[in-house]
Amino acid sequence: MKARATMVALVPALLVAAVGCSSAGAPATGKDPDPKGSAGRASGAPGAPAASGAPTGSATPKTGGSRPERSALEQGDLAGYQISAQGKNPNAPDGQPQADKKVCQPLADIMGDKPDPAARETVNRGIGSQKQVGLAVSASVSSYAESDAKALIARLKAAVAACGAGFSATVEKQTGSYRDVKAAEFRTTGDESVSWTTTAAGQGVSAQVHLVVVREGDTVVRLMALNMAATQQKALVPQEVADKQLEKVQKTAG
Repeated sequence: MKARATMVALVPALLVAAVGCSSAGAPATGKDPDPKGSAGRASGAPGAPAASGAPTGSATPKTGGSRPERSALEQGDLAGYQISAQGKNPNAPDGQPQADKKVCQPLADIMGDKPDPAARETVNRGIGSQKQVGLAVSASVSSYAESDAKALIARLKAAVAACGAGFSATVEKQTGSYRDVKAAEFRTTGDESVSWTTTAAGQGVSAQVHLVVVREGDTVVRLMALNMAATQQKALVPQEVADKQLEKVQKTAG
């Protein structure tokens, strides 16, 4: 429990649903999640959208709501995953973390409520894998002015190159360190992307985190993964999650 609480503080963007859906007791059967699962339960929460009625794997955009809302993944879009719109863990700090090194601020921002302050709207989802026990993925879709979206990717690439030795970041008086920042290869279908791994540490707990940020026109997709069951194991954003999220963004834009 201490590890989970600390990781939520270190990585505020991780949703409570992503942690809950990927608990150590989750079945690793690869079967489709119960359509009455986390997203269905979340539909009764204030402000939470209803679960999608689309068949599994269709990734069909909604017809109502803003473009980020229509682009965000819903329960039933991905076989073998539970997707929730419950929102952020109430114990997680709010706002954008502040880095101790100016050049690393883009990497601190990306851990916050939205990819950076220029985002106009951000819609978050929590994704729990039923294929890999403990794997939690936070997925967000943000709208931008296209010039700001391009600038974000450029700043992230520069920060990954400059911050290999690591940095620390503070949000609401909670400080964590991010060590061993390393660029990572990751294939996407977006206009441009950046991917890296880091080790988040604080209060005697550490975890390996993998991040992928993709720009598609004026939309930015942020994907963040860690293994809540084995924090020292390398966690990777599943390729199928990234592909399905980008597919839905592209369908909505089209």
